[in-house]
Order: sequence, then C-alpha cells, then structure tokens
Amino acid sequence: MKKQLFFIAIASLFTTLASAADLYVRDFGAGGAYATISAAITAAADGDRIIIRPKAGGIPYAENLVIDKSLSFASETLGAKYLVQGTIVVTPLAGRVVTINNLNLTSSLTTSNLIAGRTTINILNSTTSAIFLQFQNITTNISGTDINGSLYFSNGKITGSRINDSLICEGITDTILSTDGVEIVGNFVGRYIDISQRNYTFKILNNFVGSFAFGTISLINIVAAKNGSINEIQNNTIPFFVDSTGSKGSITITLTAPNTATFSILNNVLSSPTANFEIYATGATVYAYYNMSANAFVVSGVTAASSNVGSAVFTVNSTTTYAVTGANVNAGYPDDEFRDLDLSLNDIGNYGGSNSWANYWPVTPGNKPQINYLNTPRRIYIGTTTLNATGSGYSK
Repeated sequence: MKKQLFFIAIASLFTTLASAADLYVRDFGAGGAYATISAAITAAADGDRIIIRPKAGGIPYAENLVIDKSLSFASETLGAKYLVQGTIVVTPLAGRVVTINNLNLTSSLTTSNLIAGRTTINILNSTTSAIFLQFQNITTNISGTDINGSLYFSNGKITGSRINDSLICEGITDTILSTDGVEIVGNFVGRYIDISQRNYTFKILNNFVGSFAFGTISLINIVAAKNGSINEIQNNTIPFFVDSTGSKGSITITLTAPNTATFSILNNVLSSPTANFEIYATGATVYAYYNMSANAFVVSGVTAASSNVGSAVFTVNSTTTYAVTGANVNAGYPDDEFRDLDLSLNDIGNYGGSNSWANYWPVTPGNKPQINYLNTPRRIYIGTTTLNATGSGYSK
C-alpha cells in the first residue's frame, strides 16, 4: 500500500510539472508564436508563462490586456522590455498570482476588489504609467520598476523602484488579511509617501523622498495605522519640504482616536528649510532618535526624542547618486542592529544600515539578476540559536 501511495504522489508531481507551459508572442506570429499577447492569454492555463519578443524599432503591442489567470510574463530578449500601448486589468480571484517582468506600459495597470481570498500581483523590472492596486484583498509586490505617475496599493512590498509622483498606501479594509505587512524600502519617490492603512504594520526604510516641493503635504504623511502596532520609519532622506501652514513636518503623523500606534523614527535626514517642525505628531506614541537636519531640529507631539542633530553640515545629491555626505557618516543609532554593510556605525540617511540604498541601486547593475528583498537577523548571536531568513529576487 505504501508503494502504491508513493507512485500516486510521484505521478501527481509529474502531472503538475507537465501542466505548466511556455507560450511565445512575436510580431506577426513568427515561428508559430502568437501574434498578440491577448491571444496568448486566452490560450494559456493557470501557471503558464508567456514570453514576449519586443518588436523591432520600439513598435508597441497595441492592445488592452485583461489577465484572468495565474500567469507570468517575461521578455524573450535579454535586457529588453516589450512595449504595450494600452491598459492592463488583472481580474482578481482567490489564490491568483500574476507576475509581470520586463514590461513597458504606456498607460495604467489596475485591478478591482476581491470579496473572498487574496490575489497577488508582482511587477518586476518594468516601466509603467500610474498603478492603481488599492483594492480589497490585493497584495502588491513591486521591485526595480519605474512608475511615471503615482502608485496606489494597500498591502505588499515596494522595493528599489522609482515613483516619479506619489506613493500612496490606501486605507482599504481587507476581509482576508495578508500574513505580511507593508514594506516600502529603497525607493525614489518624487513627491510624498502617504499611509492610511489600518490593517498592517508598516516599515518605511532607506527611501529618498521628495525632490521638489509639493504644497503643504508632508513628504512622509501618516494619517492611520494598525491599532497597537509598532511601525518603523528609518534611514530615509527627505531633502526638501514646504509648509505654509506651520503645523506639519517632514514626517507628520496625525492619528484620530481611537486609532493608536507606536512609531520608531531613527536615522533619517530631514531638511525642511521652510517648516516649523522636522517631526510633527498627534494621537500617536513617537520615539525619535539620531535624526539629522541642516536646520534647527524642532519636534512637536513626540513622546521621547534624543540625540537628534540640528544645524548639521552635510550635502545631499538629489540628481544622480542620491547620497548624503558629511556629518551624517557614522552618526546614526550605535546599536549593532543598525550597522552599515561594512559593519561601521550607521550612516544617517538612505545609504545607512542593512537596507542600504546601495542594495537596490548598484552602480553598474547591467542585466544581472537582482535580489530585491532580504530579511535576516540584524544582531550577533552567541551559542545555539535558530536564525530565520527570507528573501526573493528576479531575473532581468
């Protein structure tokens, strides 16, 4: 009986492996491939991969895509993106996973609410216009992607991407909660990060936020959080913020009762020449340590603050490397947990700590595969200890 069960298990495994297929899309259906991406989607089954050859001369695939299966998409040409002139809509379904690599999309990508279950949408090494994924029970993971407009989402990981406008985590109420929180790590954000999500703990780490002024909206603005959560805002660089109201800061947290949460604000460069405050908070427990500003370091509503440095002398490169040099070097929180990649003391700003900007924006990336997420212990352990680490990566 054991042998029979083993055979059934092996047969089932091979059936599963055999069910996944690669479908090719090429201009004019060359070599027996599909001529359009839509035709390949129609012919595909859950788990299949659609491999798309970019058209010569930058000619687009002119079609609006509806993705209604668990599929992955990739370019047939190493290092080249396939151009789609149109929109993409992902139809959500419990357990559905859609992974899009190497896309250049001229218009928007969106989905809709899912009542039961969760859908996961992964966007890697792509270029798009605005992305609208702020819907119920949708997990969004984006890495290495240029977004020419704004990004809206409600759960997931956003890493190593360039969002030229704003990054907004909407306050959607999920009915089926994700096991993961919200992580925004190592991104360039042209205007501001805004959080109104109450379902998940969040981490905002090593981002370069706000390369130009934008009205009176804070460059990291928190208006809601998961009740009782402990959230991290660490090693970000916020070089410029205009406040004409006199009641906001580079980091502003305004929670409304009964919403309560705790925020750890460490190792950030906050340089707001026209603001009254570097950190402004109401309705929250906020700890601010080892942050730095070129101006007087003034806070409001902060529970505890120490070792913050005002009138510091440093230089921010806001056009190419996005690096901070000067008084910030080795000036961050001295605990081992926050040490830099070379094990020196934390550099305040987006290059400091284990989640350094350098992880996501290498000087010569080429077309090499890239690790886009790594979560490992940050302390030195002595003796017998179980260490848990998780990570992910993608091929270009």
